[in-house]
Amino acid sequence: MADNVCSEKVYNQIYYNWGKPIFHFIFFKCGDEAQANDLVQEAFIKLWQNCEKVPEEKAKSFLYTVANNMFLNEVAHKKVVLKHAQLQPNKVNKQSPEYLMEEKQFEEKLQNAIANLTEAQRTAFLLNRIEGKKYAEIAEILEISVKAVEKRMSQALASLRKEIDEF
Repeated sequence: MADNVCSEKVYNQIYYNWGKPIFHFIFFKCGDEAQANDLVQEAFIKLWQNCEKVPEEKAKSFLYTVANNMFLNEVAHKKVVLKHAQLQPNKVNKQSPEYLMEEKQFEEKLQNAIANLTEAQRTAFLLNRIEGKKYAEIAEILEISVKAVEKRMSQALASLRKEIDEF
């Protein structure tokens, strides 16, 4: 009989194999290193708490799913916070030169354009363009086909071009 996830040796090996890839997956969704670390840690805590129920071969999928679901819960909470923040008047730094203002506006436009991508497109785009992952690697991480990654990247780039060109 194979060791189960409750075995410290197996659990440590799962962490060694999947801790960093799950961190990158979540980091590219949230863009916050501390938040990504917290979510990965929470996912591994949940794995330990459910070690008798999760077979070793399902641990990777379990961890990705738990981390992603916790991220989505935080996003839902942040939407409420952002909605409240939008009701506050915007404060403009009157000492900024016009160039810095335009640069800031472009950066915000780019961030908004990336944020407006679907989660699937954004994740594929950031894994490719920021992490430098190849489409085959992205397909493996997201558990989809290479063709699906190609489609997501194509849609993401088209959407970004459209939004940025409007600026």
